[in-house]
Amino acid sequence: MSTIIQGTCDARFVAVREAFAENFAERREVGAAFSLYVEGRCVVDLWGGHRDQAKTEAWESDTIVNVYSTTKAMAALCAHQLVEEGLLDLDAPVAKYWPEFAAAGKQGISVRQLLCHQAGLAAVREPLPDAALYDWDAMVRALAAEEPWWEPGSAHGYHAVTFGWLVGEVVRRITGESLGTTFRRRIAEPLGADFQIGVPDADHCRIAEMSPMSLEKAPDEPALAEILMSDPEGVAAKAFMNPASMALGPNVPAWRRAEIPGANGHATARGLARIYGALGAGGSLDGVHVLAKESIERCRTEHSRGADLVLQTETRFGLGFMLTQDRPGASFGPNTGAFGHPGAGGSLGMTDPEAGIGFGYVMNFMGPHILLDPRVRELIRATYASLG
Repeated sequence: MSTIIQGTCDARFVAVREAFAENFAERREVGAAFSLYVEGRCVVDLWGGHRDQAKTEAWESDTIVNVYSTTKAMAALCAHQLVEEGLLDLDAPVAKYWPEFAAAGKQGISVRQLLCHQAGLAAVREPLPDAALYDWDAMVRALAAEEPWWEPGSAHGYHAVTFGWLVGEVVRRITGESLGTTFRRRIAEPLGADFQIGVPDADHCRIAEMSPMSLEKAPDEPALAEILMSDPEGVAAKAFMNPASMALGPNVPAWRRAEIPGANGHATARGLARIYGALGAGGSLDGVHVLAKESIERCRTEHSRGADLVLQTETRFGLGFMLTQDRPGASFGPNTGAFGHPGAGGSLGMTDPEAGIGFGYVMNFMGPHILLDPRVRELIRATYASLG
């Protein structure tokens, strides 16, 4: 039985609707949503399938779902706003804003190095208690005490979860409020974008259940299981498995309530696309300023490229954003200036300023691909085919 697709889609983008439907028929989709903005206008807003893995509850217009690392870009946006306002200097030492961070030889690490995954703080070596994952102060204390895994600036490695605490603590020291609060107050609420970092209990009823993380091996990529087991005491294993409570996954109230801005944002596709739609429209949407054009250029300027010491593949990063990759199957589209961030299992938020788009895809069945899942690749392909 074919999945009922709900929502709206401009006639020009019928190929996108078809690709979205095909994901359910051919690519094991359970529940998902997709939204697209072009030149500041929402032209596609679709959802379908089920909120739960047993397929008993329909995915609704306002269903939100954990988007894992797609959240990192929201933390980065908060930092870039502070840079734009002259409150944050990218080339200043992190310790200027967070004095305790200078411990263990980290006094020279810059804010810029945090944003482009060059700081060498992708993990904490000492085993942490399970409760630390949900405890902001515990995690930032551990990171402030940590010695870098490599010489900062000499290489890059994906800060899979620590990115959110590192960047978020800098933002917190400047604003005096949590990263989730800053994001809500400065970006999500003014735009009317349904994206939360730290979900109040009243909204837990809207959250879709995620499938377990896939340990399958995707073609031309290392399997996550291989990365984790290659060296149980190495940076990659520790990045994904310390605290060990990460294995409990996102379907628990403690995860949903916490602010883990490297991994636990919850959003609708519509909210995600609306934020990126503002960037695609020059930095503002419906009178709400997000970033100036020069700040957008700064976000997508390449800072890190090549061998990734954590993901064990090649990656490209700007400042807090992943850039379109150099190889087939990992591209955000035909324009090299597209940028955004994928999340584990398949979600993606991105913009292409040259095409004027804001793109948001969220789902609850987790595929095995480290960068771009085939489901989102098909939506990218259909989007650009429709744009002509």
